[in-house]
Amino acid sequence: MTTSQTAPSSNRIRVIQGEHAVSDRPDVVLTTILGSCIAACIYDEEAKLGGMNHFLLPGACGQADLSTSFGVNAMELLINNLLQCGAQRHRLKAKLFGGGDVTADITADIGKMNADFAERFLIDENIEIIATSTGGTRARKVEYWPATGRARQAFLGADRDLFARETAKPKQSSGDAGGDLELF
Repeated sequence: MTTSQTAPSSNRIRVIQGEHAVSDRPDVVLTTILGSCIAACIYDEEAKLGGMNHFLLPGACGQADLSTSFGVNAMELLINNLLQCGAQRHRLKAKLFGGGDVTADITADIGKMNADFAERFLIDENIEIIATSTGGTRARKVEYWPATGRARQAFLGADRDLFARETAKPKQSSGDAGGDLELF
């Protein structure tokens, strides 16, 4: 198994914005929560290997050339990691999630821009898109079993402030407050 983060001992790996994870273990489930962000779940059925990324294109309309570099990087990191672990490019299949319009005060539909970018990228790379669940106004929780390509999503309640939380930098702890807390 290869991930962009140190794999926890649990078989559930949370993939947060800017990360990706790849695994061939049948007991691993990759999870994420998406608003405007996109998660591309890509797998090679024959190799029983897959992975997920989580990205957001920064910027607004008119800055597309600059902002897509973040999406290109996220997609290339995931695809290259899959190939390094034994996947074959011609067998890759993708499922896309996210891209919701959950921004409260921004006129540009960043979610749609993210979804359109991901779809164009996969088409240009000749990676078959076998399922999409993008758009809408609600956040999603996605669970993905990379060894089989199985994915499950649950829509979350309307949350127009999710965009602010998605794009916020993680808070650093100034000490041990006693107890475990997981944020994602």
